[in-house]
Amino acid sequence: MKIEEIKTIVKMMSDNDLTEFKIEAEEYNLCIKRGNDKTQVFTTMPAAAPVAPAAAPVAPAAAPAESAEPKNTIDSPIVGTFYSSPSPETPIFVSVGDKVTVDTVVCIVEAMKVMNEIKAEKAGIIKEILVDNSTPVEYGQALFVIE
Repeated sequence: MKIEEIKTIVKMMSDNDLTEFKIEAEEYNLCIKRGNDKTQVFTTMPAAAPVAPAAAPVAPAAAPAESAEPKNTIDSPIVGTFYSSPSPETPIFVSVGDKVTVDTVVCIVEAMKVMNEIKAEKAGIIKEILVDNSTPVEYGQALFVIE
């Protein structure tokens, strides 16, 4: 990724008041975190360890008002637009009640005109789809509840 592309992402983050941006590709992983008038950029090349979290907190997150038992979810690894099928004419990737494996593609998240297939990364049964088709999603946002 070129430095101009990273500068463009940082400007877009600032314009849209985003605190974190993460993209994972075959060639690299990129994670940008903003906060306290600082911008931190983490990158890794293939076969490198996953991106390490920032040492200082970027922004305090609101505590979710959920039950004490956390839900087992499939979360968005990037900011983008959620698509439940590869195209409007084709069936959706998964429905409620479908069994999935770690390699099952459950949706696509489009980021910067790149269609990123999102895999379940855990085996189970889809219990709930939390996002509507063609809606924006944030990094770490729960997309599916899996049991």
